[in-house]
Amino acid sequence: MSTQPAPPPLLIACALGIERLALHGRGGGGGPVTVLRTGMGPKAAERSVTRLLADPGFAGAAVLASGFCAGLAPGMHPGDLVVAEETRDPRGSVGCVGTDLLVKELARILPGRTVHTGPLTGSDHVVRGQERAGLLSTGAIAVDMESAATLLSAVRAGERPVAAVRVVVDAPEHELVRIGTVRGGISAFHVLRSVLPAFYEWHRSLLLPRR
Repeated sequence: MSTQPAPPPLLIACALGIERLALHGRGGGGGPVTVLRTGMGPKAAERSVTRLLADPGFAGAAVLASGFCAGLAPGMHPGDLVVAEETRDPRGSVGCVGTDLLVKELARILPGRTVHTGPLTGSDHVVRGQERAGLLSTGAIAVDMESAATLLSAVRAGERPVAAVRVVVDAPEHELVRIGTVRGGISAFHVLRSVLPAFYEWHRSLLLPRR
């Protein structure tokens, strides 16, 4: 009988049912994988993540926030990927772990897809127009409503590795209210369906002994 402790699980948190549908895999990482639908908005994300991580079975779990986001920088397109170097909101910022590995794996899995790195900021509402430019001026490259709350709740619940990877569904030249939204949304959905192997490799790398 093995006496090795069970590896810490991977928790992938997203807000929407369509995101969970895209992200729902059958394992493949270094340990158990759970995809949690938190509901929309920072309060829902904080509540759902805090509740789940209170379970002893999730002690030390790695947490990865994922789903769709709005790009802030000109030239971003639906289907582009965002790997956060940190998440931030008015309550503070959280640094992400293993971003270089995520970028490398996403580029390998999705050749030709643009991968952006930088700060991912949080909002409690859908960002449009001039507000998007204001957030860009802070240095953020993308915005969503749950990632910052998810990662802040995760690290408050205990020391653990965290990261955030989002797929752009809305960008300055491709706002959701415009013609082409459906095409952009379908593109983003298919990209999101393809990212799980990168998440598994990220999780597996966390379990390797450090030299």
